[in-house]
Amino acid sequence: MALARYLRKADEEDNCRHVVCKTFASKMASAGDATPKSPHVEKKKPPVRYWQEAAKDATNENNAEKDQNESKQMPSKKLARQTKKKTQSAKKKTQSAKKRKQEMEQPDEKTFISGKVDPFPGPAPIPQDRMQKFRRKDKIEKPGRKRPKLNKMLTHSEEASEMAQTQAARFDLLLPEEAGFLEGDEGEDTCLISQEDIADAVDITSGAKYFNLKLSQFGPYRVDYSKTGRHLVLGGKRGHVACIDWHSKDLMCEINVMETVNDVKWLHSEAMYAVAQKKWLYIYDSKGIELHCIRKFNDVLRMQFLPYHFLLATASATSFLQYLDVSVGKEVAAICTKTGRLDVMCQNPHNAIIHLGHHNGTVTLWSPNQKEALVKMLCHQGAVRSVAVDKAGTYMVTSGMDKKLKVYDIRTFKPLNSYFIPAGASCLSLSQRGLLSAATGDVVQVYKDVWNSPVTKPYMAHRVRGTVWGLQFCPFEDVLGVGHGDGFTSMLVPGAGEPNFDGLDANPYRSVKQRQEWEVKALLEKIQPELISLNPIELGQVDRATFQQRHQDRVQALGYDPLEKEKFIPKYKKKGRSSAGGVERRKKKVAHEDQRDVIRRTVEDKMKAEKERKQKEMKAALLSSQKAALDRFKK
Repeated sequence: MALARYLRKADEEDNCRHVVCKTFASKMASAGDATPKSPHVEKKKPPVRYWQEAAKDATNENNAEKDQNESKQMPSKKLARQTKKKTQSAKKKTQSAKKRKQEMEQPDEKTFISGKVDPFPGPAPIPQDRMQKFRRKDKIEKPGRKRPKLNKMLTHSEEASEMAQTQAARFDLLLPEEAGFLEGDEGEDTCLISQEDIADAVDITSGAKYFNLKLSQFGPYRVDYSKTGRHLVLGGKRGHVACIDWHSKDLMCEINVMETVNDVKWLHSEAMYAVAQKKWLYIYDSKGIELHCIRKFNDVLRMQFLPYHFLLATASATSFLQYLDVSVGKEVAAICTKTGRLDVMCQNPHNAIIHLGHHNGTVTLWSPNQKEALVKMLCHQGAVRSVAVDKAGTYMVTSGMDKKLKVYDIRTFKPLNSYFIPAGASCLSLSQRGLLSAATGDVVQVYKDVWNSPVTKPYMAHRVRGTVWGLQFCPFEDVLGVGHGDGFTSMLVPGAGEPNFDGLDANPYRSVKQRQEWEVKALLEKIQPELISLNPIELGQVDRATFQQRHQDRVQALGYDPLEKEKFIPKYKKKGRSSAGGVERRKKKVAHEDQRDVIRRTVEDKMKAEKERKQKEMKAALLSSQKAALDRFKK
């Protein structure tokens, strides 16, 4: 009985322990199923990119398709599932490639807030005539595959040139100003319209540009405008020098050098100008303070300044043409022309060549790189009085003592037109738009299109108060400055100046800070005088004659032509026999064999020539050793 009671009690304790284990296991399971609490600070996820979103959508679609396929198919068909995956991936790749191609072909359509689409997408087309206007150069022939670096450079240069041409043609539409012109009534001659009538007809600002300065005490006057066209310097023959901001009529400085002034010229900016006085050349600043006295340049009669080279070219009474580098203050070249007094001078703005007129009727072209004239042209039967060259460097106009005015094409050095002027032209000047001004005594005449067609009458005419001594068109203005014996006259000539200026090159409205920055950039971009030549386009071309000469010298030095045969390429061998060292050894062996053949031939030729020379010497010795019958009569 006691044993039965003990066994019953043990069974009850086992049952209770089993129930407790069950409840503990169920609690643990419920605790495992519950979601854990999120931490207080969550990690920031990176932003999702558009390609990641596309990939996520694609993966979601693939997963959905995969679930559908798995529900339809039996799990045992693994081979069919793998083939389907491959076809789906290939299909997806083709679809993405087609979509990318369509996006590349279709232009970007700009959508607005209203939901409308731009009917004219992309950049506006440019007319071909405007593109032709800004064309810089023709395409260069590329040397081929042998010179890949040169090909790459030429391609890059052409792309940059085309981009600049396109941008210039596109921004040409934004230029607001147009060139003016003078048009008379029906049957009216424009040369009979006076300056007072033109000043009354135009607006107040343009009418104020016609004025007269009465300076009869120190005349006649030389005239020079700055590159921007805003500042004017006057030089009287009796020593009076004045700088004027003629737009605002402000006097910058006024001095008297107390000796003869032959010419005045602005330098690279309106801060300095040069004065050719009786003895030496002087440099002054815009306030009239003397900066330099250059005694190497004596008896200077005329001057020209080359703005992109920072060179001041002077022509003297002693027949010397001298160049002064104003950036460093050194003399670059001094050339004795041996043609007498040099009082006629002008420059070609296109290639910086100096044109000189002489008393024997010739015009010579000079560069600081050569001591002799580049070109000599016989233009007149008498002495040359004045020379002018247009902005593009294509045409040259000369006047002489034979009372003729001739137009030459500098590209061919041939005359185009010849005009007879009764009194002869003492001063000539060409404007930016191709108008020609010629001064005969106290009358200034302006001609239009003198090189395209024969001109029968002038475009404009005006009489000043004294004999004209200086003449120049103002850049970017329809103004002609005339220096004469009674002072200075500013004439209105419609259609003379370029209406739009380049603000990065010559800005008439720039501040002092902008001028200083421009001066620094211009000094950094200064062109060396060694690059001055008749044809500046040749600087970008390959000198093929020099290359051929170098090749011949190399052939003579080596004894064989290295470019005669194609380069030896060793055959590829297996089992480690085509290592770098083995390939180089085979190359050297073949090269040495070719060189041995050439050397063998040259040695044989030399031995043959030496043998022939010895045979000739032996024959000469035999002939000299034999005595003739008449030798006994020789003393």
